[in-house]
Amino acid sequence: MTAKTEPLAPKRAERVPRGSGWKSVRKNWELYLFVLPTVAYFIVFHYFPMYGLQIAFRDYTPSLGIWNSPWVGLEHLERFFQSYYFWTLIKNTIGISLYELVVGFPVPIVLALALNELRGGAFKKWVQTVTYAPHFISVVVMAGMIIAFASPGSGLINLAIKAMGGEPIPFLTEPGWFKTVFVLSGVWQNMGWGTIIYLAALAGVDPQQHEAAMIDGASRFQRVWHINLPSIVPTMVILLILNVGSFMSVGFEKVFLLQNPLNLESSDVISTYVYRSGLVQGQFSFSAAIGLFNSVINFVLLLAVNRIAKRLSETSLW
Repeated sequence: MTAKTEPLAPKRAERVPRGSGWKSVRKNWELYLFVLPTVAYFIVFHYFPMYGLQIAFRDYTPSLGIWNSPWVGLEHLERFFQSYYFWTLIKNTIGISLYELVVGFPVPIVLALALNELRGGAFKKWVQTVTYAPHFISVVVMAGMIIAFASPGSGLINLAIKAMGGEPIPFLTEPGWFKTVFVLSGVWQNMGWGTIIYLAALAGVDPQQHEAAMIDGASRFQRVWHINLPSIVPTMVILLILNVGSFMSVGFEKVFLLQNPLNLESSDVISTYVYRSGLVQGQFSFSAAIGLFNSVINFVLLLAVNRIAKRLSETSLW
């Protein structure tokens, strides 16, 4: 006969003595001192300015100040929803962001997988340098390059089209071409920099997995598909969540620099409309309400995609 064993009683959670937190701070005060500038930065430049968000719900007048300006509630948001530009701004913002996500997100992944398979040291370094370099070009210089290269008369792109017997294309004055020019130039500028994160993830792949796969007769493509690609899926999910979290925040500087009255139909996005309404026309409360609406949409998308990713892949930001 076997003796019965009684189940172990659950251990009680150990109580943390009072004051232990402050003791830890006093003991490691040098480490907390290093963290203090970062905490101060976020408090001063990110949390304290939230005090001014209330002007989105007031009829703000600079001479009266924030507290003395009359409260109007959701009047500015209702005005934006009923405005003529609302659906055009939403369509352009979502269109450009979705275009960037569909085209720009997979390119660094493919490039990282390809670079990881290169064995030639000199050629691999040359490819990395060529693809990384555009990331360090400023937005102003990049916009100037795009305007120069896409010029119908003297641009290199149209000169090549003419040399092949085609007709010059007005890339920056034709609304239908704006999104393509904006997205593809952004992909070219940032694809090399994005591969760094994926290459770092690929560096952690155990070489023994590839050796075992080669013994089993797996081809190089099969090893990339079944070993390398699954190893970077968690990184892909995290970056996808971050990209969706800024889905409605199309880069203002580049859009503004490439924008002109002829392509305004497809280039006018929420960020440029906020600039025009707030700084140019002086409608501070109206522009603050639009900016707050844009931020709330990004926040909701971030929470939703993070929760979906956590359920499907058990990888999330929190």
